[in-house]
Amino acid sequence: EKSSTFAADFIMRKYARTETRTRNTIIKTLFLWLLGNIETLFRLFSQMQKNNFIIEVNHLSKKFEDGKYALNDVSLQVQKGEFVTILGPSGCGKTTLLRCIAGFQVASEGDILLKGKDVTLTPPHKRPVNTVFQKYALFPHLNVFNNVAFGLKLKKIDPKTIAKKVRQALKMANLTGYEEREVDTLSGGQQQRVAIARAIVNNPEVLLLDEPLSALDLKMRHDMQIELKELHEKLGITFIYVTHDQEEALTLSDRVVVMNEGKIQQIGSPTDIYNEPQNCFVADFIGESNILDGTM
Repeated sequence: EKSSTFAADFIMRKYARTETRTRNTIIKTLFLWLLGNIETLFRLFSQMQKNNFIIEVNHLSKKFEDGKYALNDVSLQVQKGEFVTILGPSGCGKTTLLRCIAGFQVASEGDILLKGKDVTLTPPHKRPVNTVFQKYALFPHLNVFNNVAFGLKLKKIDPKTIAKKVRQALKMANLTGYEEREVDTLSGGQQQRVAIARAIVNNPEVLLLDEPLSALDLKMRHDMQIELKELHEKLGITFIYVTHDQEEALTLSDRVVVMNEGKIQQIGSPTDIYNEPQNCFVADFIGESNILDGTM
């Protein structure tokens, strides 16, 4: 790579000194140089793509004592800042995959990399990820402020910094002014925002969300979808979102991972998943469809 960079710099310096050389000759020279270094360029491009993956799941399997697989040879790469939704019916393995990434479950086979570092056996509190659970998991004896500040206090951060970070997180979650409220006096949507604020206050590099809107009514769920999308754009961090709601997945995601029976059926943008399903399961699960047998 160093020699290739040197060659490019040499050509540009020579061009700057030699006014008589024509633009076409310079273009031809660069083109010939590119042809001679095509392998180096491809290697650099591949390395750049690989460096942009914040999460890499490689051939992950999770086998239970009864011999059944919750995950069966699952591989997935997630880029920095991406909003990825894992979509599938109940029992397909989507929550198990999320829990393996979070560190709450250990895979039987395969490995998980975060920013290129193997964290397959790393405990949850040492991973740069936070999880928003389906049932919120708020502390009923603590008010909103102390629920959000709980993780920061465990890290023994000074009180002034904690107060500042909590206020910022509550502002992000549209909960300014709720600091002293008891959590059991809040609505379902407000409790979910408290759970999200508690997750983002530690500045995680990845936010994992396990069906966080499933307990809300239809209108509140739609409102929270908009808020989640806006929050993702504000924070710029990676979101991995688990749901069985097709509309939710297609609305929120940059990419959708469709799972069934412990295996990934298709990965693609919402448009690709909807318009070009790779098999009958994806076609039938994503939307209403007429599937006809035929011969080509």
